Amino acid sequence: MSTEIAFDTVRGLKRRLTAGEITPGELVDVFADRIATHNERSKAFITVTADQARDEAARLTADDLTASAFAGVPYASKDLFDVAGVLTSAGSRVFHDRIATEDAFAVAQMRQAGAVSMGKTNLHEFAYGATGENEVYGTCVNAYDTTRLAGGSSSGSAAAVAFGLVPASLGTDTGGSVRAPAALNGLVGLKPTIGRVPTTGVVPYCWTLDHVGLMTRDVADCADFLGIVAGYDPRDPGAQNIPVEDYAAALDRDISGLRVGIPENFYYDRTDPEILAAMDAVKSYLVAQGAKLVAVRFPDMEHSRAVSLTVQMPEALSAHSAYLQERGALYGTDFRAGLALGQTLLAEHYVRAKRFVEVYRQRTNALFDEVDLMLTPATPEIAQPLGTVKTTRDGVDEAVGNAITRFTTFFNMSGHPALTMPCAMHSAGLPIALQLVGRYFEESTVLRAAHALERNDAFAIPRPKVDL
Repeated sequence: MSTEIAFDTVRGLKRRLTAGEITPGELVDVFADRIATHNERSKAFITVTADQARDEAARLTADDLTASAFAGVPYASKDLFDVAGVLTSAGSRVFHDRIATEDAFAVAQMRQAGAVSMGKTNLHEFAYGATGENEVYGTCVNAYDTTRLAGGSSSGSAAAVAFGLVPASLGTDTGGSVRAPAALNGLVGLKPTIGRVPTTGVVPYCWTLDHVGLMTRDVADCADFLGIVAGYDPRDPGAQNIPVEDYAAALDRDISGLRVGIPENFYYDRTDPEILAAMDAVKSYLVAQGAKLVAVRFPDMEHSRAVSLTVQMPEALSAHSAYLQERGALYGTDFRAGLALGQTLLAEHYVRAKRFVEVYRQRTNALFDEVDLMLTPATPEIAQPLGTVKTTRDGVDEAVGNAITRFTTFFNMSGHPALTMPCAMHSAGLPIALQLVGRYFEESTVLRAAHALERNDAFAIPRPKVDL
């Protein structure tokens, strides 16, 4: 029974709570026991706050449990989010003593909604990297095959949900750091429109590209989650003061008439044939449901990764300049190399890259005059074995982290909402996922289309066999 509870959706857990089948405290115990059993293998959590979670659950009244879809339900947050009284390590020795004095905006929203924090999840140090490798806290593994990567940088958030340690988790996404690990682990991962969820109280990596993101088991939970954490905070200069929709209310509307853009360039290149076959099945289903497929052409992507890095590294260097002086020896080799790269870039390079970002935003936004959504594969490759340095596809070598995020990074620059979700299983026994991208602040449309796909059993995947 505990395994069934552990892999239930948030909505399923709420039904159990409402029916009196389980109390919030008992629910905390189920997940605390699973964390104790599986964390050594999964490396999902850096800090577990089970005792605090029990106290929070015990204080919830019957009225509190009606506060939201997440009231009484445990969740986790990537260890970049401040949780009052808890260490925010950012996956690094540098922050070994950084105890938060108040909650991040998203955490405060979850607390107000009655959700119960189980702790802080692992990540690539300071979110710099797509593989999730961490020399301090260990490397998270894939729930479907523990000899393979979970992906990153929100590796612990993905592992925590995929291993059944929590039903949902907060992450951050600067180049695909929520969407890619969600895709590799068979989860739903959402990067909302830039500014839709304030980043207040989140350790910054790259202010221009950082997004708060969400991971859940299914699309309905993702819609409920977004409805809680979306909002406006004047302390975040990038936050947008736009009303929050009822994202869940739109889920069951049909998708007939939706115009779905299929990129002619870049997004289907150098991709595993089984992933391409899965995408063909998705396209056929969309057409059968009354959607219209429209060919679109993205701006030239040749320099897009270089543009992203040229924005990322100077901003990361700026965020860490004081710590480098005081605690430079505590940085890991991976992130230290990235900061060194930032030191070699000129202001001219940074400004030119920022101008590229603006062009990308304008040209991508113009494509939505022709379509309502874009459809791409989430990743060009399935989860790779631990220790993989590069992948090779169609005779082209590519760093594994670049491959993991090749189809996600651009939408951090454009700022559009993007969601990844499973749609098939690869013959290697690992999930295949798609990506849906929408207009600014039209997360409802993205979620509605994702929900329509999720209702088709042909796209369902089995849960990982982590308890065997």
